[in-house]
This record gives sequence, structure tokens and C-alpha cells, in this order.
Amino acid sequence: MFRATLKSLLARKLRLLLSGLAVVLGVMFVSGAFVLTDTLGRSFDAVFADAYADVDVNVAAKPKVEVSETEGEQVAGPVPASLVDRVKAVPGAADVRGVVAADGARLIGGNGKVVTSFGPPQLGENWLGESDLVSLREGRGPQADDEIVVNAALAKAAGVRVGDRVGVLTLSPKKEFTLVGVFGYSGGRDSVGGANEVAFTTPVAQRLMLGKPDVFSNVTARADGTTPEALRDEVSGALGGAYDVKTGDQLADDASAGLKEGLSFFNKILLGFAAVALLVGTFLILNTFSIIVAQRTRELALMRAIGASGRQVIGSVVLEAVAVGLIASVLGLAAGIGVGALLAYLFGKLAGGLTLAGLGVPPAAVIGAFAVGLLITVVAALLPALRAARIPPIAAMQDVATPDRPLTKVTVGGAVVTTVGAVLLFLGLSGNAGDNTLATILGGVLFAFIGVALLTPVISRPVVSLLGAIFSWSVPGKLGRLNSGRNPRRTAITAAALMVGIALVTGVTVILDSAKGSISALAEDRIKAELVISGASSGPRPASFDAAVLEKTAAIPGVQLVDGEYGDMATVGGERTWVAASSNVAALERIFGAKATAGDISRLAPDQMLLSSDTAKSRNLSVGSTVPVQLSRGEARTYTVSGIYESSQLTNPVVLPPQATADFAIPQPIQGFVQLAPGTSVGAVQPQVERLLVDSPEVSVADRAAFIKQQTSQLDTPLRMIQILLALAIVIAVLGIINTLALSVLERTRELGLLRAIGLRRAQTMRMITVEAVVISIFGALLGVVVGTGLGAAVVRALKDEGITDLVLPWGQMVTFLVLAAIIGVVAAVLPAIRAARINVLGAIAHD
Repeated sequence: MFRATLKSLLARKLRLLLSGLAVVLGVMFVSGAFVLTDTLGRSFDAVFADAYADVDVNVAAKPKVEVSETEGEQVAGPVPASLVDRVKAVPGAADVRGVVAADGARLIGGNGKVVTSFGPPQLGENWLGESDLVSLREGRGPQADDEIVVNAALAKAAGVRVGDRVGVLTLSPKKEFTLVGVFGYSGGRDSVGGANEVAFTTPVAQRLMLGKPDVFSNVTARADGTTPEALRDEVSGALGGAYDVKTGDQLADDASAGLKEGLSFFNKILLGFAAVALLVGTFLILNTFSIIVAQRTRELALMRAIGASGRQVIGSVVLEAVAVGLIASVLGLAAGIGVGALLAYLFGKLAGGLTLAGLGVPPAAVIGAFAVGLLITVVAALLPALRAARIPPIAAMQDVATPDRPLTKVTVGGAVVTTVGAVLLFLGLSGNAGDNTLATILGGVLFAFIGVALLTPVISRPVVSLLGAIFSWSVPGKLGRLNSGRNPRRTAITAAALMVGIALVTGVTVILDSAKGSISALAEDRIKAELVISGASSGPRPASFDAAVLEKTAAIPGVQLVDGEYGDMATVGGERTWVAASSNVAALERIFGAKATAGDISRLAPDQMLLSSDTAKSRNLSVGSTVPVQLSRGEARTYTVSGIYESSQLTNPVVLPPQATADFAIPQPIQGFVQLAPGTSVGAVQPQVERLLVDSPEVSVADRAAFIKQQTSQLDTPLRMIQILLALAIVIAVLGIINTLALSVLERTRELGLLRAIGLRRAQTMRMITVEAVVISIFGALLGVVVGTGLGAAVVRALKDEGITDLVLPWGQMVTFLVLAAIIGVVAAVLPAIRAARINVLGAIAHD
């Protein structure tokens, strides 16, 4: 039986290879994700270990407000300069230094534009001189207040040289400096971890990066005659619990762990797309083995007749699946290693030249590759194997063709599974799933896809017949139409593979387009400002501009009202909350259309605050309530609620007076809104505002329509990424169509020979196969568009209270999907059509 199985496998190696290719792509995602995160994780470990190599003990103040990478910029509280002497007095402490190092020093390059960074920080530091790690490559260190040095990576990116006058943006507006030196790192490196670094004299660094003199970000020390751990304990005991005291190794581990947490999120995204690819691949493998079992009916019946048991027949089919799974796992693992290495390389380049650790293959990648590859192929082949075991020996004397089975059971099963999926989606989207919301929604989507796939056979015949009528103007078209509907199960499974990819893309497009439409409609209706000052951020820190621009803009003839918006993450009443401040509180009503529900929202005293109605309700606050607020800098202050306004997507939960911005992480406005007097031309005012922003190259001024378009266009990037990744699922579906048609051509060898014998020409044979492929492809795409639209609409409806109020259907993209499906069908039909056209007529007629 084993030898027979091996011969059967070798006889069908091409078809099984096409099936295995789907598993290869899925396994590639799985192993590639683990290789990527392992390589980058070890790279970050090396970077931070190197960065803190000269630090045995570090002393820093505890941050006023904990802020994650996705929420904005973490601001560490400064430590007093006197702390340096206190640490020096600790036995065993040597080379004690006060360090200024804070994110937010943006150099303006030779082209007049700010040098951006996608990920690595833009550090502003005090120059501490050369060391074993840092050395000057050109020039000297800064000595005067208007002198700086930069690392070699930043100098190259900015296109600046020693002696140039350059602008730098910090907590203060643009200031001019002379570049007097360029430094690098040991090993010939231009940076550590891709960071851009600007080093000032210590007093200037304190003032520009920390906002006050005689303070440091942290204090470092080397251990002399003791261990770093022992010195840490001594320093901690001497200073008390007001400071975080850690060894250099602890700092490196903490910094690396924070980035690894972000990598784990990216890893989950890749694994999610791997799951989609494998789901589509399951349909392909199930269809392939079903067709092969049907074609081998007489062969398997003869085996049963000569003594093979049902268990041996099942083992034969499962053994073929195991062989396919093993080969696919090996190929997928190899491809995953390559993809992981490529993505790590691209990430390193994007991160400003991150030095990558050697490529490694973690055990999780190998285990995951073989576990997934074998599991998917065996599970997909199990139903065909059970079907093969039920073939009676008498079938050896019958024709190979097998009658189609009734669809009652599969239809009932599909209805049940679809209902389960709908219930799970309802629970997840309505917020009734507790802490398992995401898992419930994903489970609902999975059950919905499987349920629709099971229901597809019952609707495939009428729908395929209707679609095929478009091509029925010729004999090949009529034959292709009949062939595509002759086996509803086969057609349904093939179409379902394409349906999954199209449905996910359509659903995501519906959700994001609805979000864009809702935001645009709300902004057009509520924002009563003709001009908006804003910029695109390149990291956690938003672009900002000089507050003096607001006063100068207000003085322009024709300007009626100007408002500058500030933002920060704060602790409000013990809870972390995003807070805003407005330079002109009257703008809340006059520009953003906010409506007061209690108190007065048109003005604010320095000790007062405004709340949205949702915030006030959730915290049980009212006008007159007092609330403690801790901002990123300074000490906590207590504010009195003076007004409450109706919540909307354009209003912030908390509004503080403009005096509070001095303690914000970014004490400069991040957006500005300009309302013009009636009859004033936008074209007359906009150029004047642009001239005022010449020293704020991070931002620009645009009219309201352009600003809204800029904000909503940020949703286009994730949409494009999702479409690209889901394109692989569609590629697998194309392989499924090719495989199904190829097996179908082999199954209908005698039929094709007879058609050729009675006059069907080769070109007509190819057209017949092409029509069959196009009809199946369009059916799958149509099914995907309908299912995706339904899922997207359900999500939009569930997000109504979150501000997504308008359902926007991407009609243009839906039509594009259907046209692409027709093209996919033509492409998928090429090889099977050529094979069908080349069939030897006499040999085909004699085929058994």
C-alpha cells in the first residue's frame, strides 16, 4: 500500500505541488515573522548594550506621566544639578556625570527642510567630550552658546558640513547655530540605533531640551572597586526612593523590551495574514484532494477489491497529504528565512541604518513552519480521505465519474455555522464580549467565512448560470457556462478561496472609506476656519510651530479669529487622559461649534478647566468640581470645572487654560485655526501666513478642504498595506483556479476528445476553458464583494457611537475587483487551456 501511495504521489506531483504552494506561502509568513522579530530583537539588544556600555549606574527622576510609544513622547522629570555631587559622595562612584538627553532636537538641513526620523529618536544632548565609544571625526566640541556638534549620520542626512550655520528646533522656536564638529562611534559607526543627535554646551542643552537651567535628564556613574549592582544599591540607599536607580544592563534590557513589545504587535499582524493565507490554502488543498479522490474512484475500488481496508485507504490519502505538507514546510521555512532577512534589512534602512545582528532561525520558526504546514494539509485532506474509504469495491466495475451528492446536509451545516459567526460578530461588535472582544470578532469572521463557503454550493448553480449567460453567444461560451456549473461543490470551493481575499479587502475598504467620509462630513460641518496651520509628524512627536505666529496672524487684515491648539498626555483625577489647551478659548464655540451643556465655555481663568459631557459623566464631575491634574512637567495642580460642552469627534475630553502649556511636553502649538472675516479672500491671507511660518519648516498652512483631505489621507497607508498583504491570498486563489481547471481537464479527457472529434477547434477549446475560469473567478469576486460589504457595514454600524456615522461603499473599487477577477480568470486559464487544446483526439477517445 505504501508503494502504491508513493507511485500515486509521483504521478500527480505537479498538481500536488500547486496545492502545496499555498501552504508554502502561509508557512513563509509564519516563519518569516519569527525570523524578523528574532533578528530585530537581538539587534536592539546589541544596540542598547552598546549605548549603555560606559554606564554602570544611572540615576533618573520618575516620569510625571507614563506615556507609551503610541501615545506620544515620554518626558522624564529632570534631576537637579546638585544630584551630581550627592552621587559623587557615594563610595565606589567614579566618573560621575550630569547628562542632558531628550528627544525633540530637529535639525534643519541644507535644503531648508527638517531632517525627519521614522522611529529612532532625534536627541538633543550636552557634549560630554570624547570617550572609548564616542570620537570626533571633524572639528571640535562646542564651546560657545551658538555652537553644536552632530553625529555623522545626521550630518550626512542633512547635507551639512563643519562651519555651516544651521537651524535647530527644540522646545524653543528655531535657533541658529554654527556646526563646529561631527562625531561618530567606535567600529566606524555613524550612529547608535539610527538616532540623530545634536550636542550643545551644557547650559544651552538644559535650557532648550529640559526647559530650565541647572537640571539634567539623568546622572551616570562608573563603578570603581565594586560591582555595578553593589554601587546601584549604595546610590539608591543614599538618595532614597525619589529616583530610579538602575545598572547599565537594566537600562539596556528595559529599552530593548519596549521596542520588542512593538515588534510583537507587528509579529501578530504578520501571523494574522499568515492565517488568512492558510485559510485560503485549506480550500485549495481540500478541492485538490477531493478531485483526485474522485478521479481515482476505480483505482481505490480495485484496491478495496483486492483486500485493502478502509483504514489503509485513509492512510494512503493522508500519507500523500503528509508528504505535501513536509515538502511545503521545508520550502516555506526557507522562503520565510529569506523574507525575514529582507524585511529586517529594510527595517534597518528605514530606521536610519540600524546595525543588524547576524541572521538567526529561532526554534519557534522551525516548529511553527512544520506544525502549520502538516496540520493544514492533513486537516484539509481528511474529508476526502474519509470519502475515499467509503468507496465500495463494486465501483471498480463502474465509470470513473461520480454523481454529485445532495446539498441538503452541507446547506444546513452552512446555515448553522453562518449563524454562529453572526452571533459572535454581534457580541464582539456590540461590546458584550468583555475582555475577549478581539478574539470574538475574529472568531465571528472565521465562522462567517466558513459558513458562507458551505452555503456557496447551493447558490453557485443559479448564479454561475446567470453569469455564464454573458458568454453564451457562442458554442465555446455555452460549453464553458455549462462546465462551470456542472459540479457546484467544486465550483463553490474554488470560488470560496478567492472570496476570502476579496471579502477582507472589501470589508476593510468599506470601514476606512466610511471613517474618512464621516470625518470629512463632520469637519466640513463643524470647523468654521478657512485656514489651518498643521504639519505631518514623523514619529511620536507632533510637528509644532512658534506661538508668536498666532499673534502675528491675528494682526493680518481680514483675520477675524485665530486659535492655537496644544496637546499633552496627563493624569487627570488619577487617570491618564489626553488634554488640550487653546490660545483662544472662544474658538471652542466659534470655530469648532461646541455647545455648552453646563457653565460657561467661552472663557477660562488660569485655575479653571472645561470638560466634554462624556468625560464629566464617566467621572461623575460637574461645574464646580475640583480635579488634580499632573502634566508632563512641573508639579500637580488643582483645577475647577467651569464649563461642560457636548462631546464630539472634534472636541477634546479636557481643555486647560493657555497658561498650563508651560508644563506640556511640547509647549508650542501643534495646530492653528484661522477664521476670516466675511468677504475676505483665502488667497489674500494664506501667502501672508506662509511667510510667518518660514522659521517653522515642519508645518504649513492650507485651506480647510486641503487640511481635511490631508487628515483623512492618513488612512490610505494602512489600507494600501493591507491590500498588498492580502494580495497573496488572492494569488493562492489563482493557484486554486489553475489547479481545479488542470484536474478538470484531466478528468474530462475523453469528453474533450469527443468534442474535438465532432468539430470543436483548438481555439474554441481554449475559449471554453477560459470562459469556465472567468465565470468561476467573477463568481468568487462577486461573493467576496457581497460578504465583505456586509461585514464592513456591520462594523460601521457598531462604530456609530465612535463617530463613524456615514456608510460609504467603494463602488469604484468593487467594480475594479470584478474586472480584476475576469483578468485573473483569463490568466488562470492559460495553462489548462493550452493543455486541453493539445489533447490528442484519438488518444483521448480511447482514454479510460
